[in-house]
Amino acid sequence: MSVARRFTFVAVIATLLCGLAYGVGWASQTGSLPWQGPVDDTAAVTPQDDRDEPGGKVPADLPTADPTDEPSDEPSDEPKAPEEPTEPELVPGPTLIAPGASGAEVRDLQARLAQIDWFDADVTGFYGDVTTEAVRGFQEKREIPVTGEVDQRTLDRLHAMTTEPTQAELTNQPTTNTPGALDPRCLDGRVLCIDKTSRTLRWVVDGKVVKTMDVRFGGEFTPTREGVFSVFQKSRDHVSSLYDTSMPFAMFFSGGQAVHYSPDFAAVGYNGASHGCANIRDYDGIAWLYDQVEIGDKVVVYWS
Repeated sequence: MSVARRFTFVAVIATLLCGLAYGVGWASQTGSLPWQGPVDDTAAVTPQDDRDEPGGKVPADLPTADPTDEPSDEPSDEPKAPEEPTEPELVPGPTLIAPGASGAEVRDLQARLAQIDWFDADVTGFYGDVTTEAVRGFQEKREIPVTGEVDQRTLDRLHAMTTEPTQAELTNQPTTNTPGALDPRCLDGRVLCIDKTSRTLRWVVDGKVVKTMDVRFGGEFTPTREGVFSVFQKSRDHVSSLYDTSMPFAMFFSGGQAVHYSPDFAAVGYNGASHGCANIRDYDGIAWLYDQVEIGDKVVVYWS
């Protein structure tokens, strides 16, 4: 084949290929081949079909649905932001015991505070500045409204942390006195055996110690007499005619000297002294003993 004929053949093939490519591009844009004319598709597809049929075109004025906007019953894996805790406002309750008060309730309060090292003074039964500061410190430590006054919340918390105060705690004596040896004169019959050395009184019946209590004696100028005596008078609610002081459960054994309960001994311990009597600070103990002792029972006061 000559060169001219080869060139003509190649040109024809190239022309056919260009025409075919043009037709494919036209069809992709118009849906028909250029020699077929326009195709009428209005009868085949309607806007309604676009909305209902899968794959249909959505009109431009309708929003495109986003599947993520659909409500779902499935639990979300995204962590929720924690809610801010609401702190309840601490409001003090009605006051039960306040500064200026005095009596057994205050004594109990002070003794309980002392058990947990909030009160380091003597138990006095008076609600003063020291007690107020102790209560304030206790309240602040336990996140109770800090008022220095005792309300029910403060009292309940204190009772939950402490035990019932002993008589020794209520009277500033961490331990009771240790008795010494019994005097031989205390071994026969019914005897109030009073030992000045150990500062104890023992109720002894036929040589057997039935009860032991702490005792306080007279001072330098009014000492308690020593020796063997007997109870000659009893007076449950006695008041001293010399000193106008209360002497409950008095059992007289030598002139005006008697064994009796002393609220002063209970309050200040051995920081004070009697006017010669044998003071007892255990109220329940002396009340019990008063009912046991009879007129004529022996009293022995001695040094062991």
